[in-house]
Amino acid sequence: MGAMPIIFSTTPEGSKELDGVKRRLSLGSMLPPELPTGASDNPAAEVARILSDVRRRGDAAVLEYTRKFDRVSLAADQLRVPRRQIDEALFQADRSFLRALDIAIENVRRYQKAMLPPAPPAIAPAGASPGSGARLAVRYEPLHRVGAYIPGGAGAYPSSVVMTVVPAQVAGVKSICLCSPMRNGRVSPAVLAAAGRLGVYEVYALGGAQAIAALAFGTATVASVEKIVGPGNSYVQLAKKELFGLVDIDGFAGPSEVIVLADDSADAEMVAAELLAQAEHAPGSCLLITADAALARAVQGRVDQQLQTLSRRDLIIQSLPRASALIVVPGHDDALNLVNDFAPEHLRICTRHSTADADKIKNAGAIFIGPFTPVAAGDYLAGPSHVLPTSGTARVFSGLAAESFRRRISIVEFDAAALNHAAPAIATLARTEGFDAHARSVEVRRSHGYSAGKGVDEPAGTR
Repeated sequence: MGAMPIIFSTTPEGSKELDGVKRRLSLGSMLPPELPTGASDNPAAEVARILSDVRRRGDAAVLEYTRKFDRVSLAADQLRVPRRQIDEALFQADRSFLRALDIAIENVRRYQKAMLPPAPPAIAPAGASPGSGARLAVRYEPLHRVGAYIPGGAGAYPSSVVMTVVPAQVAGVKSICLCSPMRNGRVSPAVLAAAGRLGVYEVYALGGAQAIAALAFGTATVASVEKIVGPGNSYVQLAKKELFGLVDIDGFAGPSEVIVLADDSADAEMVAAELLAQAEHAPGSCLLITADAALARAVQGRVDQQLQTLSRRDLIIQSLPRASALIVVPGHDDALNLVNDFAPEHLRICTRHSTADADKIKNAGAIFIGPFTPVAAGDYLAGPSHVLPTSGTARVFSGLAAESFRRRISIVEFDAAALNHAAPAIATLARTEGFDAHARSVEVRRSHGYSAGKGVDEPAGTR
């Protein structure tokens, strides 16, 4: 048996195994990855305590939990990374890294600008006089202040700086700050270099639920924000979930995941490489869904071979049994249906008619079409943000985008003719709901001579 099991969905045993994979990947049955050092057996309860404590005690609680979980002792005036340290990280960064970073920034900025929907033209209310200026419209306003969380546990993630900050900048957000935990006595230089490249100089050496609490509630050191975005461990995700409503969030994220939809035209070597790229997150879920059993067997062999050459081999082998498999279904339509059922974060399509198959997928965070589109392209520089819905939530949520950082304000402006036209219906609906004052607020304008004198006949008994 290989590192990745093959599941035949039509057998009783395979059907049971497939149900198990679905349960493990559902949002309700799994926590996000990377519990912090010193974590409680009841993370949700401990996160609630952390949030309450930071709300009451501010910086003192933040520093206490930073010592407990990150094993770093700081004073309040050391939480913010000095600008000179960000400039030093940028100056000392490898030139090839900066060139790659610039490509990513340019691609993401270009895509986000192109995809940002403009406000539609206003329309006139029913019954309005032509040229009166009466209108029904919408105006978009950017959020004022946003906080991005950049993980620092298993590695450095400058790409997450790009994928969270650039969409916010394109939307017009004026104040953006970052929180990222210290490792080995410092915030990742790569993260700081990415922040500096984007002109973000408000960076806090702060991680975990205490960082999310500081961003949401504000402390003497950290000003509160309106939205918190970015990946993170289970404490980070639980804190964001708990604080949703006080602030906006990008979503509640589980482990990263990919489904590869493939048929007999797919290259087993490339499919195996795609699956292992996702498993490398450790934990990361990777599934092949195909109607070709021969392909599944070939991919299983290639996975075992490629594993031997990977630096994170041991971590990948540990994580693969949790929620990864090669799933064989009766036919291609069954494969498409199963993909829609899973609603994956990333969907990689390696089929003979990949573009047509992509059109049949209704539930996915991002779709990568054809043999030359690895998921890594989207992870780093294609243009869409790599912050995407996981654990089946792509059925109801979308990935982070510039649009995510704007608010929509409805604009309503009637003239006398429009109000006269609508007044009887408004009054009838208001009185049906028992709100006489609502009805009177409309009728008083008509009784005081503000009516244009034209409109639908007023129903009896509304005055």
